[in-house]
Formats: sequence, C-alpha cells, structure tokens
Amino acid sequence: MLAERIADKKLLRLIRKWLNAGILDPSGKVINPATGTTQCGTFSPILANVYLHYALDLWFEKIVRPSCRGRAKIIRYADDFVCSFQYRQEAANFYQVLGRRLAKFKLTLAAEKTRILRFSRFQVDGESFEFLGFEYRWGKNRKGNPQVWFTTAKKKLKAAIANFTVWIKKARNGGNLQIFKTLKLKYQGYWNYYGVIGNARRLEAFYFTTIGILYKWLNRRRQRRSYNWSSFKEALIRYQIPGPKIIEKWAA
Repeated sequence: MLAERIADKKLLRLIRKWLNAGILDPSGKVINPATGTTQCGTFSPILANVYLHYALDLWFEKIVRPSCRGRAKIIRYADDFVCSFQYRQEAANFYQVLGRRLAKFKLTLAAEKTRILRFSRFQVDGESFEFLGFEYRWGKNRKGNPQVWFTTAKKKLKAAIANFTVWIKKARNGGNLQIFKTLKLKYQGYWNYYGVIGNARRLEAFYFTTIGILYKWLNRRRQRRSYNWSSFKEALIRYQIPGPKIIEKWAA
C-alpha cells in the first residue's frame, strides 16, 4: 500500500524494519511481534490510518455507497468508525459483508463494540451509542426540536476518575506548586475535549468528584491536615484551577 505512493526504497525498507522491531518488556526480554505494529509505537497510528484507508475507506466510498439506494456515510478515527445508512436493510447487508472484507486484510471486528441500531430524529430518546469517548443520543432542545446530544460516556467518566485517583496518590507528596500546575493542565485538557454543549452535568460530575478526591489525599500527606475547605478553595483560586467549562460554541 505504501509502495503505491512512495518510490523511495530506502524509506520503505526503514518502515519494514520498524514493523519488525522488537519490544523490550520489563524483564529485559525482547519480544518480536509476528504481525501488526508495535503497541503504542509513534509510527503505529500513521500506518494504521494508511492500512484502513485501503481496507475500509476506499471500499466504502467506491463499492458500498454507490450500491446503496439511500444515503450512506462512514466516519472513522484511527480504528474506530461509525457507518450510517438511510435504510435498515442496507445497514444489515453491510454488516454481513464487513467482517469478510476485513478478514481479507487479516483484521477482525471487536464483537462487543459492533452492532446495528436505529438512530433517528423520529425516535427521540431511543437507542444510543458510544464513539470516541462520547455517548450519542437523540433528544429535544429547548424549542422542542429533535437534536443529537452527546455526553461523556459513563465508562470513560469512571476511568478518568480512577486515573485521577492513581495520579494524586503518587503525586501528593510533591510540592504544591507542581501538583496544582499539573492539575490545571489536566482540567483544561479535559474541558477542551469534553466541553461540548449539553455535557455540563457530566463535566460537573467529573470536577466535583475529583476535587473531593484531591482534598482527601492532600490532607493525608502528614498527620496534620494541610487544608480545610476554606483554605482549599483559596488554593484553587490562587493557582487558577479552571472549573467545568463548555468550550464548544453554537453554530450560527
């Protein structure tokens, strides 16, 4: 696939070496993968995108969509994708052949993440699905019109809180300046990604839960408590810790 666009044989050889590169595990043993790219390798996402461009994207655009009577669309990010079809039967037909198509490229579907559902403005408060850390469902806006709402997926929210707890347990004995500096970055990054319209409740759930965890573990550093609630709130203001914020703007 790469050779169709890249003529430099030295570069192609370098990529092959990267694919065959061993993995050094914690025990010092080198593991040579038989297939695929190295897990968490910096080059892996690029190769995965190129591979799925040929294995999935082009096939969908050139074969699947032209054969459909209604509208069809694919939305893919890395190895996660959602396909939408106007007619249920065409979605069912695609579902039947998708596994065989990917098998040609020695890929398999994650069965627990693969399903067919009806997602329509004519079925408000119906089925929902998760994609890229969000839960998508149809609802109604303030005017009573159907609108797609997306909120932080419950699993992602739970995992983010768990990761926050692990972090503060390890970092609590460091200096306050470094702790609050990192905390500010963590919150700002979270609001930047999940701060979408309609997600305020899940943002607040993450913020107030993690603030409580932070207060708890900062007061466990020594026998004497470091903060009461009043001094803790003053520290949040002093270090400019950002609260829950919707970053997304309404489209004109």
